[in-house]
Amino acid sequence: MPELPDIEAYLVALRPRLVGEPLLGMRLGSPFLLRTVRDLSDLPGRRIVGLRRLGKRVVIGLDGDTSLVLHLMLAGRLHWQRRGAAVGSQGRLLALDVDAGSLVLHEAGKERRASLHVVDGEAELRALDAGGLEVLELRGDAGRDAFRARLRAPPGRTLKRALSEAWRFAGIGGAHGDEIAWQAGLSPFLRCQDLDDDRADALLAAAQQTLSAWRDRLCEEARVAFPAKVTAFRPEMAVHGRHRLPCPRCGAAIQRVVAGGRETNYCPPCQTGGRVLADRMLSQLLRDDWRGDPLRPPVEPDA
Repeated sequence: MPELPDIEAYLVALRPRLVGEPLLGMRLGSPFLLRTVRDLSDLPGRRIVGLRRLGKRVVIGLDGDTSLVLHLMLAGRLHWQRRGAAVGSQGRLLALDVDAGSLVLHEAGKERRASLHVVDGEAELRALDAGGLEVLELRGDAGRDAFRARLRAPPGRTLKRALSEAWRFAGIGGAHGDEIAWQAGLSPFLRCQDLDDDRADALLAAAQQTLSAWRDRLCEEARVAFPAKVTAFRPEMAVHGRHRLPCPRCGAAIQRVVAGGRETNYCPPCQTGGRVLADRMLSQLLRDDWRGDPLRPPVEPDA
C-alpha cells in the first residue's frame, strides 16, 4: 500500500500537471470504485484548485468546495497518460481528464478495494479522516507526549501493528513500520505498553527520520519524472523485503515472520538481542529442514 512518502511523491508530480486546470472529464471504469451517492454531472468544467494528503488518501480539491478523495489501498496506483486513455479494462478504474493528459487509477489483481469519495465541504472531508497523528508534525515535549499517549492507547498492540493503525498514526504502513523499528533498534513485536519513555522517544525520532528521508528522496525523483513504479519493496531499504540479505548496520541475515498474509522483516542482532523469532507458518511447513538451513540460527518461540 502506498504510504506517506509515496503519496507525497504523487502530490509533487501531480501539482504542476493538475492545479489550475479545468477538469474536462471524469470517467469511471468500475461503478464499485465510487463509494458516495452523488450526482457527478456538475464536476466537469470545475477548476482543480489544490491537492493534499489525508492519511494515505489523495485529495483533489475542486472549486466550489468539492473534493475527490482517492484511497489506493493495497494494489492501487496512479499513472499519468495521454488524454482520453481508456478505462474499464486491465484494472483501469478511473480517469480524470485535463488538457495535458489523464490521471488514471489502476488497481492490480481481481479484488477491488480502492475507493473514490466525492464530498462537499470540509466537514464531509474530515469525516473520512481516521484521526491519526501526523508524526512529522510532532515537535517538542508536547509532540513526544502525544506520541507516547497514542502509542500506548488501548487496545494493547505490538509496536509494528500500532504504527500501522490509521487512527493512531497517519500514513504509516507495513513497509515503513519495519524500517522505523529497525532504525530505532526495537523489536517490531514489542508490546507498546512495555516501552519506557526513552524507547518511545527513540521510536518517534526513528519514525521522523525514516519518513522524512524517504519523503524527500521520492519527492525529488517525482520532480524529474512521474512515479512509474510505486512499490513497498525497494532495494535501498534496510530490512523490509530483504529476507536473508545482510543488515546494512551489522551484516547479519535479515529474518522475517509471516502472519495473516503480512510479512515483518527485522534484524536479530540489532532488534531482538540476537533471537530469531518463530515464523510459525514456515516452521510448520519445513519441520526438520528448518533448523538445517545454514542461513538461519535456531528458532526460538516469540514471547
